[in-house]
Amino acid sequence: MKYRNVIAVLVGLWLTSAVTAGALGVFKNALGGLALPVGVAAMVPVTIFLVWFAASARFRQYLYGLNPLSLTLAHAWRVNGLVFLILSSYGLLPWLFSLPAGLGDMAIGITAPWAARRLVNGEHKGAFIFWQLLGVLDLVAAIALGTTARLIDPSAPGMDPMTVLPLSLVPTFFVPLLLMIHVVSIAQARRWQGHGYSRLGEQAPFAAR
Repeated sequence: MKYRNVIAVLVGLWLTSAVTAGALGVFKNALGGLALPVGVAAMVPVTIFLVWFAASARFRQYLYGLNPLSLTLAHAWRVNGLVFLILSSYGLLPWLFSLPAGLGDMAIGITAPWAARRLVNGEHKGAFIFWQLLGVLDLVAAIALGTTARLIDPSAPGMDPMTVLPLSLVPTFFVPLLLMIHVVSIAQARRWQGHGYSRLGEQAPFAAR
């Protein structure tokens, strides 16, 4: 199976669906500003991925062969978490969500190039996995706080900006995609013996296609 092609098609369909749903207002809801539809949209793709990852040895083998440098650098875009802080300063998002989510994203985004350069080898496997787990914690906390912020503080601004384009793509596409990348990176690191990667785009020789 050409997993590269299959994944490209599935990700393309997923992105198209997320854009279409956002444009049609699917993620808007009348539940007092709660972002439950967004939370569901974020978790469904992750659940499907985890089931596929657990059930298919060939799929896992393909993912093990992806370049960990490239996967780690994909998190650099998370420096854009600054946008959450800016929106909260204008009263458009609750600080309960934007402060941990924004600062957490920025911390992971800023350190991603360092992690890719210094930690992607067997000698630093523990530190690399720890960094990945911090990234997972940031994403999970953002989803949890985003869906419950109005329950915790009913007087706070709602999550409305995150339910319409372009920001609706953050929780419905980019967050779950990056969460999957974290899972793959951790799974890869657990298999490291001491081999390092020196080129972006390099694949391990055992990568299944």
